[in-house]
Amino acid sequence: MSPQADAGGIRLGVALWSQASGWPEFLDAARRADRLGFDHVWTWDHLYAIFGDPHQPIFEGYAALAALAQATERTRLGLFVGANTFRNPGLVAKSVTTIDHISGGRAILGIGGAWFELEHHAFGFDFGTGFGQRLDWLGEAVPAIRTLLDGGEVTSEGGRYAFDHLRLAPPPVQPHLPIMVGGGGERKTLRIVAGYADIWNVFGMPDTVAHKDAVLRAHCAELGRDPATIERSVGCKVVIRSTEAAARAQYEAIVRHNRIEPARLADDVTWWVGTPEQIARTMLAYRAIGFDTFLCETPAPYDAETMETLIDVVKPMVDRAEVPA
Repeated sequence: MSPQADAGGIRLGVALWSQASGWPEFLDAARRADRLGFDHVWTWDHLYAIFGDPHQPIFEGYAALAALAQATERTRLGLFVGANTFRNPGLVAKSVTTIDHISGGRAILGIGGAWFELEHHAFGFDFGTGFGQRLDWLGEAVPAIRTLLDGGEVTSEGGRYAFDHLRLAPPPVQPHLPIMVGGGGERKTLRIVAGYADIWNVFGMPDTVAHKDAVLRAHCAELGRDPATIERSVGCKVVIRSTEAAARAQYEAIVRHNRIEPARLADDVTWWVGTPEQIARTMLAYRAIGFDTFLCETPAPYDAETMETLIDVVKPMVDRAEVPA
């Protein structure tokens, strides 16, 4: 856990959009997050841009993480979240172990079932027969990854994969490299979270998230897992300025830069656009239902003012639960 978590405060991550950016700007944003004291830096695992024009420039996730591992000093690093369909899970465990060594023990393995059909077809990746099958693949992959990261050996017994006495050497630097599973599917995804995840990330309004959390707790009860051992994380897209109008103007500039049709975001509740006080109140609503970690997606052009305000202004308000009127 981070020093902030030990002190009882919220944990803040920056999830850098890897689309519509050059490498120098992306690298500078990650280094800024490291200097400011964010708990973790994340980036996407997509091969086509997922907002706006899919053919915008975008960087590959694990190669980017390896570079950030060398370029940062304290922040933890992960994919938000890795696409299980892109890689053999044994290779995923090997890759994240390598990043753990590069970073001196700061890697997190983020993983999910994957959803973006276009990039799968373009690259020739098997997209399966539907989301249910992809979650079945995820349900096979995650326990294998956990075993490998913990120093065990994996041999497959049918199913999607064909591991044959697979082991990792060297092991990760961390005695227990954390796994984050993203998603809210109530029957399969949350069952995987209950069984194997150290961190769970979900999107949605507080009432939706509270419902998902109740389902997760039921899975934990069935599996004998203490739900308090799973860190709850909310994904959001934050834009902060001193006035709501200025925040809205910055949001609109981000939308234009990423070639997004504004109408496509009309019902997207994951954008939190406003003043520091407004953002703090929103975070407190999630904290009231047990979510203390916030993964703040940061699109290009990377917004230094929002990043600085999150750390210097919003976090202290939320930690004290004191928000000015």
